[in-house]
Amino acid sequence: MASALAAVLGLLVVTSAPSAFALLDPDAPMTAAVRTVAAPSLPVEDLPKALRGKAFDVIPTGEKLVALTFDAGGGAGGARKILRTLKASGIPATFFLTGRWARAFPRKVARIARNGHVLGNHTDTHGKVTSMSGARLRTELRTTENAVRSAAGRGTKPWFRFPYGAHTPDDIRRVNDLGYACIQWTVDTAGWMGTSGGQSVATVVARVMDGLRPGEIVLMHVGQHPTDGSTLDADALPTVIEALRAKGYGFTTLAALNPADTSR
Repeated sequence: MASALAAVLGLLVVTSAPSAFALLDPDAPMTAAVRTVAAPSLPVEDLPKALRGKAFDVIPTGEKLVALTFDAGGGAGGARKILRTLKASGIPATFFLTGRWARAFPRKVARIARNGHVLGNHTDTHGKVTSMSGARLRTELRTTENAVRSAAGRGTKPWFRFPYGAHTPDDIRRVNDLGYACIQWTVDTAGWMGTSGGQSVATVVARVMDGLRPGEIVLMHVGQHPTDGSTLDADALPTVIEALRAKGYGFTTLAALNPADTSR
């Protein structure tokens, strides 16, 4: 049944443990552990009707699947550990990148792409979309798209996440009209608050597990805390993965939201 669902939704699903090759070479493309059903390519400024009109905070599925997502807009202190953990575990994820981050860390962007992860747009400067004019929003998304494509060899469409999650219904329409689906989250781990904000590896894991449900979208962050230097999401990730698997959950990406029918 799972394979049939994957064929219909265009899922990217991990169905087995990583190969010895993946464990020995964390920089090698993550192909051995991942089965991919290719999603349809989307023309520029085009978006399927099913992806319009809402900000998705869960993947609609009855399967025991979780989508791990990582925002990258500040530092990159946790990037290496996150990518090594995902590689060793054979898990695909989605990374929402700002253009500024892509320009600052092009080699990391390239590695994220090389490892087979999904790329998303997080604006260029991480400003609130609610305060952006139409012209500025278009420039922010286009600049990010170009920066990511320059570093990774592929772009971010059709995935977008609002900085701070701040948006209005009209902002969703504006982003959709630029060719992007709006992705929120089911659970924010709050690892970005750091140890100085009262968080810990244990609180990160607890948040993920307390919000567990089929189709859960988990929000984590790539960077270190700006003052205490902690990288709680990166540090907690191995335990998060272990705890989810212990509950019988597997992992998918936002490709699960992209239907085979691209008609509008």
